[in-house]
Amino acid sequence: MARQYIISHDVGTRGTKAILADTAGRIVHSSFEGYEVQYPRAHWAEQQPDAWWSAVTSSTRRLLGESGARPDDILCMTFSTQMLGVVPVDGEGEPLRQGIIWMDARADRQARQVMRKILGPKVFAMIVGAEATGKDVLPKMLWLKENEEQLFARTSKFLDVNGYLICRATGNMIADWSAASVTGLFDLKKKQWSDFLIGFFGLPKEKFPELRCSTDEAGRLSRRCAEEFGLLEGTPVICGAGDAPAAAVGSGAVGEGEGHAYLGTSGWVGVVMERACTGKCGVASIQSADPSKCFLIAETETAGACLRWIADQFFSEEHQPAAMASVFRQMDAAVEEVEAGSDYLIFTPWMYGERSPVADIYVRSSFINLSADHTREHMVRAVYEGVAYNLRWMLEVMSDKFGYSQDSLRAIGGGALGDPWLQIIADVTGKRVERVAHPQEAGAVGAALIAAIGLGVYDDFPALKGVIQVERVFQPTAAHVGIYDRLYDAYREVYGALKGLYREINAERFRTARE
Repeated sequence: MARQYIISHDVGTRGTKAILADTAGRIVHSSFEGYEVQYPRAHWAEQQPDAWWSAVTSSTRRLLGESGARPDDILCMTFSTQMLGVVPVDGEGEPLRQGIIWMDARADRQARQVMRKILGPKVFAMIVGAEATGKDVLPKMLWLKENEEQLFARTSKFLDVNGYLICRATGNMIADWSAASVTGLFDLKKKQWSDFLIGFFGLPKEKFPELRCSTDEAGRLSRRCAEEFGLLEGTPVICGAGDAPAAAVGSGAVGEGEGHAYLGTSGWVGVVMERACTGKCGVASIQSADPSKCFLIAETETAGACLRWIADQFFSEEHQPAAMASVFRQMDAAVEEVEAGSDYLIFTPWMYGERSPVADIYVRSSFINLSADHTREHMVRAVYEGVAYNLRWMLEVMSDKFGYSQDSLRAIGGGALGDPWLQIIADVTGKRVERVAHPQEAGAVGAALIAAIGLGVYDDFPALKGVIQVERVFQPTAAHVGIYDRLYDAYREVYGALKGLYREINAERFRTARE
């Protein structure tokens, strides 16, 4: 009798995490395949679609080879992927250029044009929840229309990362609801493309793919792709979801008002909710993997990326890329030797602009109050704390503006592997932080469980409530409340004090880069 497994891929910014999981989301085997981000010009960020596919192919074959699973053991394949990407493809599904990924901020001028058509930035922010930025999907599409006219004309469909992978695997051009909901062109209540908005911004409706919900079957593996993977032709491919909605499922926070924090290259705080509400302060309401719910998300552009940066800059002589995990352990040990508050040193984690709690592509990171008394170790701890301050700010926005306040947060992502960082987050936010088992694979586990619902293994998402297990709980440290409250108040003042300077300096950098 064949065993029953799901192959799930979490296709992120730096690589693909693939798992072979049973229908309860338990990981039987895992694999990782890395790839690079390319920066052709300042503020641009692209990836080769073939790199995603190669990583998916290699990791699938490795899963099968190392686990001993047979092709007829596999119930389906599915994906969780980075969001806010744009991949123009021709009628055969072939990409016409490199994928423009979520980090890319090239479309600032188009974002300003979008806001002018909606009576300006203030009115736009009142309607949508935040000003449009050059990182948003709609401005990126308009940038292609203006700057790569021939390519735009040849484009059959605009896909995202998930849509491209599904198209290559099955031949079907689709977008799952969660991916569509971050374009600014999706009707969240009616679950369909907004013909009015698409026409209003001058985009051809025929260039937008068919819509499916996350639990739907997207198609079946073609013979050619099945041979590449080492799987059976006709193996079902379930739509899956964007990384944030899939990770929410993998965190186990699937009930109304339940929240989780993700610590990866980027980071976010997400809450599942029934109502679709208008965003505020850079917090967006998008489609959940659960077709009956929405997902309130506050995203910070760089979380783990800040730790990676300080590792590269301050520990470069002590590690090689293959040994990065040991460097993070060394950094964790250093952090534990420094008192809470880093001797009043503050770091702002806005290394590549920000979405929430402030939506601003010009803002950048700073060390505030740095003195000759501070050491490398103080700076490392300040980075950990800076990301925690940003998470606290986002949580307060969710509470004050939307009425969603949690006593506890599920913690997932690669950053959740480090005990000191989770303790700092608990101390700064005052929340109980619950790390799930296998936090780094939460996105892939979530996608696998979404697929299990699609296959009929579970009736609905509430049935998953008891499936995800908590590995460790971090309680706030009462002795640290005073120092963190004082420094958090100071942290909140930094953006207001410096935002004009950031804009002045970096607007010039943007202009120079374009020239």
